Amino acid sequence: MAGRMTGKVAFITGAARGQGRSHAIRLAEEGADIVAVDICADIDTVTPYYPLATEDELAETVAAVEALDRRIVARKADVRDLAGLQAAFDEGLAEFGHVDTVVANAGIATYGRAWELTGEQWRDMIDVNLTGVFHTAKVAIPSMIEAGRGGSILFTSSIGGLKGIQQVAHYVSCKHGIVGLMRTLANELGPYSIRVNTIHPTNVDTIMIQNPGTWAMFSPGDPEPSREKAMPGFMSLNTLPVPWVESVDISNAVLFLASDEARYVTGVTFPVDAGAYVK
Repeated sequence: MAGRMTGKVAFITGAARGQGRSHAIRLAEEGADIVAVDICADIDTVTPYYPLATEDELAETVAAVEALDRRIVARKADVRDLAGLQAAFDEGLAEFGHVDTVVANAGIATYGRAWELTGEQWRDMIDVNLTGVFHTAKVAIPSMIEAGRGGSILFTSSIGGLKGIQQVAHYVSCKHGIVGLMRTLANELGPYSIRVNTIHPTNVDTIMIQNPGTWAMFSPGDPEPSREKAMPGFMSLNTLPVPWVESVDISNAVLFLASDEARYVTGVTFPVDAGAYVK
């Protein structure tokens, strides 16, 4: 069923690496042109755990999409900055004439017991993972309505958007919050044939989990956490016998929900979680 995104344009945040890059490639493989943004800079509360993406990594996403003979407009933009994000989106819109799919993928992770999180950790998390998702939808929706083509808006939530997870109260709060935003938008945008859904991954094998902060969460009390020591904890989260899923597993869900195969799917919390929610 190749060509499921032929003639469509996808706007993807956090596209320089990880899931975002995977989504750009998977949609391009099916015929989409891409508008890609990423912060390409660090955030102080995140860098103790892992570095954020770089401009070179965003350029690698561009090369990967162009290698598939698809077009891409890629810009450095911070989802916390509404004006900057609007400007980046508008450049893509000017190039392609319309946007059919929005994938609000940009996100961060930091760690700590709820009452020990700093004010800065809380604010950065809310600003990126919740307000940034709102901004992503906000900059795209008016043009989608005006175009009259319908479309699909997808928010990357988490298994933490369906249940509580220790050590990440701020993250879980954001991921629950965007479910509420999704459900409201699904109702508001339904008359325009614009569908809105959330995707809920378990751990995904990217730098967001492959770092000492996450390893420590899954091997509590260990002064020298490692991927190997955290493996039993990773495994315990899921019903299926895997420690995590791959980015392409989430990208395949993005493709389905963005495609006409899901033309009547809206307002849905869509887990890709190896059974983590039911465990």
